[in-house]
Amino acid sequence: MTLARTWLSVRVDLVSGHGGDLWPRPGRIFAASPTHSFAQLATAIDLAFGRWDLSHLHLFTLDDGTGVTPLEWWDGEEPDGTLDGRSTKLSHLAPGEQFAYVFDLGDRWEHLCTVATERIDPHTELGEAPKTPAPYWGWGTLPDQYGRRWDTDDGETPEPKRPRSLAELPPLLPHWGKRRR
Repeated sequence: MTLARTWLSVRVDLVSGHGGDLWPRPGRIFAASPTHSFAQLATAIDLAFGRWDLSHLHLFTLDDGTGVTPLEWWDGEEPDGTLDGRSTKLSHLAPGEQFAYVFDLGDRWEHLCTVATERIDPHTELGEAPKTPAPYWGWGTLPDQYGRRWDTDDGETPEPKRPRSLAELPPLLPHWGKRRR
């Protein structure tokens, strides 16, 4: 079964974050139903951009200046006129519209989002119609949300020495480690 071309295609470019601008900008393109919520799109973006600590505030800013965010996270301190991201649907978006998404209002991972002018069929792009927005194309190197380069990186410790080979790995693949007999 194929759906008519009713879904949105939303390009998301990571512009800056953690104190610096990114170039070239990594990006992802998402298939999203107009019935999906902005909260669902936020989760899809965060996962597709490798975020693992999802306990941060996020905020969409539409082209008319309207904010969209999970209101319950703000404890009544949300900006005036802000819409609830859990109930506000992507049907608010128009073809060609651009809007911003900021994840973590402290480190400010800022994204430029652009709705394609043409609708898509999710079965053609993804092979199915997923329950939430899903990426179907992407590019670029994704930075760690805290700027860590290895598991114990504290920003002061020197980088660990690179091993000369893959011999220290368990022999699960032919080019790893030494086989035990």
